[in-house]
Amino acid sequence: MSLTLPDIERIASLARLELPMAHRERLLGQINGFFDIVEQMRAVDTSGIEPLAHPVAAIQEVALRLREDQVSEPDQREANQRSAPAVERGLFLVPKVIE
Repeated sequence: MSLTLPDIERIASLARLELPMAHRERLLGQINGFFDIVEQMRAVDTSGIEPLAHPVAAIQEVALRLREDQVSEPDQREANQRSAPAVERGLFLVPKVIE
């Protein structure tokens, strides 16, 4: 996958960014370089390799320090939503922002 200059311009527009042409061209090269690295990584055969739980696990034994999943605070949903402009069935209502 690679992007074109119009793709960069569209992404900048969606992000409400004004990018000078030099920045657009440099960004295009950087993003396409990133996609090249991703494609190289996809080309590696990883069948039969078990995923690591931690990046250092390949080098040394890592003991994960996980805490128990317990409720530690009382339910304060109603108090937290009191100042919200609009709430429905326990959910915050927000204006639509996607065009």
